[in-house]
Amino acid sequence: MAKRRLALNLSGIDYPLLLTVAILLVVGLVMVYSASFGLNMDTLGHPNPYYLERQALWAAIGAAALVGMALIDFRTWRTYSLYIMVGALAVLLPLAIVGIIHTVSGSNELAARWVLGKSVQPSELVKLAVIIYVAAWLASKGEKIQHLTYGLLPFGIMLGLVCGLILLQPNMSTALLIGGTAVAMFFAAGAKVAQLVISFVLVSPLVAGLVWVAPYRLNRVLTLIRNPLLDPWGPGYQTARAIFAFQTGGLFGVGLGGSVQKMGYLYAPHTDAIFAVLGEELGLFGGLAVMTLYAVLAYRGLRIALRCNDPFGTLLATGITSWLVLQAMLNIAAVTATLPFTGVTLPFVSFGGSSLVACMAGIGLLLNVSRGGQGVRSR
Repeated sequence: MAKRRLALNLSGIDYPLLLTVAILLVVGLVMVYSASFGLNMDTLGHPNPYYLERQALWAAIGAAALVGMALIDFRTWRTYSLYIMVGALAVLLPLAIVGIIHTVSGSNELAARWVLGKSVQPSELVKLAVIIYVAAWLASKGEKIQHLTYGLLPFGIMLGLVCGLILLQPNMSTALLIGGTAVAMFFAAGAKVAQLVISFVLVSPLVAGLVWVAPYRLNRVLTLIRNPLLDPWGPGYQTARAIFAFQTGGLFGVGLGGSVQKMGYLYAPHTDAIFAVLGEELGLFGGLAVMTLYAVLAYRGLRIALRCNDPFGTLLATGITSWLVLQAMLNIAAVTATLPFTGVTLPFVSFGGSSLVACMAGIGLLLNVSRGGQGVRSR
């Protein structure tokens, strides 16, 4: 009887997706340890396992979150979606106020992104909260989203409120990521192409204006356009160092632990620039292998979305998959000089507790959708 119950509980799990995430997680732990060599040495000059230990602890918490989310019927979250969204806004509002104060006073602009010192970044958890709410909202509208007054207008106001609060921290990369994810869900819900074109036409000048008024953002864009290698010791320093890392790595890399750029040259080699370190140590083939894992994640996630018979589950799976894949693309594009540096982490690989736990919770929710909602459900 116990065996039958166990078999029932495990039925429908997308094992290829779970295996893909497990491999990315192992790659992440290895690369965090390697990339942090130059950041935290002991008194004898040996690598300190501080970052590895922290990441392993967050991975354990993330694993618990994954299991918990996989066991809860995904339809439960639809019931509480409004409360989840209100909670997310309640967290973002004080951070936005602090962000305004820091910007006006000219102090550290990044301080408003964190709480409890630098232990938790709320915007990482807000990503999943927004996906749950948007999925519930779009599922409740049905074909009405094709109408301006029921679809595009309220959707734009809702998304503008969330992204606006995040922009005030300021954290433009996360705001753009949440916006891109929500738009992908809006399209998957049945929005007309004309609505997406209108959105693009209206939002593009706004984004351009936000870049223009912030000197550091404008500088990143202009540096990329002008070729960062023209001034590798000036504005193009970070991008140039990432490119040097890939050039040194070649096809097969210099070997684990052998990166030179991580030793005080690359900024944040264990977070934002970890893919550059991976490219230097594991080469082109190592980088392509990791990119293939994200492609598999995208395929399995969209497959789950297409096979789900519940509109809310379909949109939920679409949102989670879009979020993780878009974030990976933004991170990789930044270190390969395809886009300006954005400051987003590489899902499951970069050092960062909030990001890792949020990503794994998202995968747990995706696994529950693949199971057809089997699990505990509130009544």
